[in-house]
Amino acid sequence: MEEQQNENQLNIELSEEIAEGIFSNLAIITHSNTEFVLDFIRVMPGLPKAKVKSRIILTPEHAKRLLTALEDNIQKFEDINGRIKTQQESSFPMGFGGPTAQA
Repeated sequence: MEEQQNENQLNIELSEEIAEGIFSNLAIITHSNTEFVLDFIRVMPGLPKAKVKSRIILTPEHAKRLLTALEDNIQKFEDINGRIKTQQESSFPMGFGGPTAQA
């Protein structure tokens, strides 16, 4: 039985660079009939331009699995920490409500 568990184990390697992560405050999701594309972007207050920091391409099946996993993890988080509040805005707040950068 133990040998069977070892055969089914997946060893996942996480480099130090990837483990640091990349901050993103905007995600854009597009799809075709064969793939979902998730672009993670960092928008800086007062700047009219932003760069895609990471792009993840998923099959439709894996996109649905990701949705299910996110829903499960958000529920577990909210059970411990309370409901996550979101702003119900129709457009992205480019200024974040803070002061505008000046040079």
